[in-house]
Amino acid sequence: MIKARVHSIETMGLVDGPGIRTVVFMQGCKLRCAYCHNPDTWDIKGGEEITVDELLNKVKRYKVYYKRSGGGVTLSGGDPLLQPEFVAEFFKRCKMEGIHTTLDTSGYGIGHYDEILKYTDLVLLDIKHIDDIEHKKLTGANRHGFFEFLNAVKRNGTKLWIRHVVVPGITDKDEHIRKLAEFINTIPNVEKVELLPYHLHGVNKYKEMNIPYRLEGVPALEKERLRELLDVLNRTLKLTSDDKKEIAI
Repeated sequence: MIKARVHSIETMGLVDGPGIRTVVFMQGCKLRCAYCHNPDTWDIKGGEEITVDELLNKVKRYKVYYKRSGGGVTLSGGDPLLQPEFVAEFFKRCKMEGIHTTLDTSGYGIGHYDEILKYTDLVLLDIKHIDDIEHKKLTGANRHGFFEFLNAVKRNGTKLWIRHVVVPGITDKDEHIRKLAEFINTIPNVEKVELLPYHLHGVNKYKEMNIPYRLEGVPALEKERLRELLDVLNRTLKLTSDDKKEIAI
């Protein structure tokens, strides 16, 4: 019986994929992003244990909402790729139930990517930074793992939405966003790009967990600056999808 460690489950989610969704936050993450607002998901031994059948039964309760809104289920985290056997089996069962599947990930897992993507309708892929040195400063890891997963997504032709957190003083320069867009232009299956503003919502968790917060004193990104950067992105980005050329906040 395949089991996983899960941090929490959000019903009626509206921002992690299309339509109304059940979002499952799974335990475990290889990265230590300076702006992470879920440090309580880092430990893969944390949370609560759940089986595929138990989670599927929870998700199936909302099938009517998925059908009406074009929604489904999203596995997030942490990073679901650290529990690959569970993700593959759970998504397989979801597909048998006619439920749309979305994987929200930074691309740092332990393999089995082709098997997972076989049952994945959409990938939400977080690009942390486009410079190798700055990426390691921001996350504690190099970009090798990211590219390994991205190549699997390309190979499988899985629909892809790109996400990028804009942090003042780190990823908020015009030139950085232009380079980001140029990189995205090399990926053939991107449907949508989201620039996400850095916020302070998770700072209190660091105090509660006695973890130093590395971005102490960095302010939340202003909405006007985000709009300016969206314009920069839009001028450079070339999405190939015929009907989903969407830049989103």
